Amino acid sequence: MSFADVNGTSLFYEVNGDGYPLVLLHGFGAKKEVWMAQVGALSKDFKVITYDCRSSGKSERPKDPYTIDTLVDDLKGLLDFLKIEKAHLMGQSMGGWVTQNFALKYPEYANKLILVGTNHKGAGIHMMEGSMSRFFELRKENKEQAFWDYCKLTHFRAFIKEMKADPQKKFHGLWSAEDLIKETTEDQMTPHDYKFLADAIDTHDTTDKLSQIPHPTLLIAASNDKLSPKLVMDELNENLPNSRIEFIDKAGHHVFLEYAPQVNKLILDFLNE
Repeated sequence: MSFADVNGTSLFYEVNGDGYPLVLLHGFGAKKEVWMAQVGALSKDFKVITYDCRSSGKSERPKDPYTIDTLVDDLKGLLDFLKIEKAHLMGQSMGGWVTQNFALKYPEYANKLILVGTNHKGAGIHMMEGSMSRFFELRKENKEQAFWDYCKLTHFRAFIKEMKADPQKKFHGLWSAEDLIKETTEDQMTPHDYKFLADAIDTHDTTDKLSQIPHPTLLIAASNDKLSPKLVMDELNENLPNSRIEFIDKAGHHVFLEYAPQVNKLILDFLNE
């Protein structure tokens, strides 16, 4: 785990495995540890790069506003720093927004794309900002309750019930609710960080540009994703010229955790085609 000084800021990143590079981009309010169920499996075949976007995790927390284009250039700067000329990109939620914009601005740097629970417009991000800021305040008093409230946005209700029944249970032998509580309470974003990041990505809208993204693209959608409904993912699939969609039933926004083995197999099969 190291820091890279790119595009005027310091980004915290980690590299696991060898082979062709694969960059994983996390969602709003998360950090690179959210990929705890993917790194081990994917790094057997690929050089997996995870990083905290600016304002997140251990990366620098800017005091001045920035834009989604800044986040795109951060990714470009990190690839340059690592001397990577081309990579597969996988973005979940907000990470999918950055991935789409990156593929439009730097198409020659992107190979295959994987978009998990994402969309083509930034509408509603300030509502999410408000929710995350409330969770920040609640964590000061009760970090467990803040986590379970957060889960209502990210997980399928039956899965939440199963996690609550045994917070120490290792799902798929990879992670537990206790692991997620720890992940969401360490290196927290502040309301200031949430606002800056939300302001930056609020302008995301690739609706009329999706036809300009020719890269082979795998879309992974979940039946009960409250933040990126299957209808929106279907729209992405219809407008991207070289995409296909995989649908997972009884799953929420964090389908990549809930159904990690199934999601990892979809990813590996797609990348190894």
